[in-house]
Amino acid sequence: MSNQPTNEAVSVEKLAMTWENAPSIDVVDVRSPGEFKSEHIPGSRNVPLDRLSMETLFADRPDTAADGVYLVCKSGARAENARVKLEAEGYPDARKVLGGLTAWDAAGLPVRRGDGPIALERQVRIAAGSSVLLGLILGLTVTQGFFWLTAFIGAGLVYSGLSNTCGMGMLLARMPWNR
Repeated sequence: MSNQPTNEAVSVEKLAMTWENAPSIDVVDVRSPGEFKSEHIPGSRNVPLDRLSMETLFADRPDTAADGVYLVCKSGARAENARVKLEAEGYPDARKVLGGLTAWDAAGLPVRRGDGPIALERQVRIAAGSSVLLGLILGLTVTQGFFWLTAFIGAGLVYSGLSNTCGMGMLLARMPWNR
């Protein structure tokens, strides 16, 4: 590990050039295993954010500290959370990849696609939308108490946007089809 932290965020183009010149760098995808299975950067490895620690990061690749760690997710939010988490544990050299897999794909860089479940973000939208619709239908047909379900989901979505966290996403990531 270097004396100076090198945790600056890097563009996907810079990551691609760095990886080409130093193929031993460690690109770590912090999304759920299901998301990783459905699409990921070839050569990256999966260490989900909820299981990420210095111990799990270095368990399979003890040489990672010398080569550099680049954190990627779908858009960059979870990668930043992972970077902060590792920094708090004493590893200041992890770098977030700006724009994540979305930017990597948009830049025309290779993406390996598989047969995983639909993206977690889509699962959240489906679950939230379905819950709001169900609460509305039941509130109109059964009892107005079901309108509280729609209010609860709406409040959760507002909190998710403000805090940049998603309780429903974390719950769905633990479901069997996402493992």
